[in-house]
Amino acid sequence: MNPGRQTGVVAAIVGAAALSVLTVPEAQAATTGITVSNVVVNKGLPIVVGTSDEKEPPVTFSITLPSGYSTDDPFDWDAHPFLYHGTSAAAGADDGGLYMGSYTCYEESARKETCKGELYIDPRYDLDSNGDATTWKIGLAMRLFKSSGSLKAEEYKTAPGTVSVRRWAKATVNASPEPVAKGRTITVTGSLTRADWVKHSYTGYAAQSAKLQFRPKGGSTYSTVKTVKSGSTGALRTTVTANADGYWRWSFGGTSTTGTATSTSDFVDVT
Repeated sequence: MNPGRQTGVVAAIVGAAALSVLTVPEAQAATTGITVSNVVVNKGLPIVVGTSDEKEPPVTFSITLPSGYSTDDPFDWDAHPFLYHGTSAAAGADDGGLYMGSYTCYEESARKETCKGELYIDPRYDLDSNGDATTWKIGLAMRLFKSSGSLKAEEYKTAPGTVSVRRWAKATVNASPEPVAKGRTITVTGSLTRADWVKHSYTGYAAQSAKLQFRPKGGSTYSTVKTVKSGSTGALRTTVTANADGYWRWSFGGTSTTGTATSTSDFVDVT
């Protein structure tokens, strides 16, 4: 045993089938004695997912093996966290969970390892309902194997903590006219949209508060001028008085189901 040595990269785990294929009948299920602890997903931050880009949020955790098992024999056991929402970790593992793509473990002692890796989330396949934008529980899958390679024991538990999975949001902006005479009215429009995991497109986010912000030419910070509610299609619109050259943008603070969004800026020259 060499403390701190890398014990290898665990191969990708694809979908619920990878977990359920090894599930033994309930009468044969047994406690493994494996402990998975100190699970941290995405550094404790929400996971925000769009419509097509794959996401790989980081995960760290520790594994302690029962007596009789060693970190030198990685084919004798398997343990890792996953995300689920539902009634139990066992049911969640078999029904739409979010799983580790790969992870690497480092030996701390003969029976303990620390691991780091990534979840793998493809919104085109792993998120099929906008209801998936919710709080997910952290499940733990643990298995022991016989010398023949067949399954000896398998169990699922729920780890402390939860993970928020949210829909990606986007904001756009347009300020006009450009240029404009000082003291005249500027109309600032835009839109607020968010990922729709059923339609696989971005759709309007209605009745949400967005801040209209301004940064003067030569300045380094934005200040909020007013707050506007988005319309039924996610449209944003308001008017302001032109007082100085500068940049206009919309900023959305997010909700429990949707990430934050800040538009690019639109410069208006005031003459």
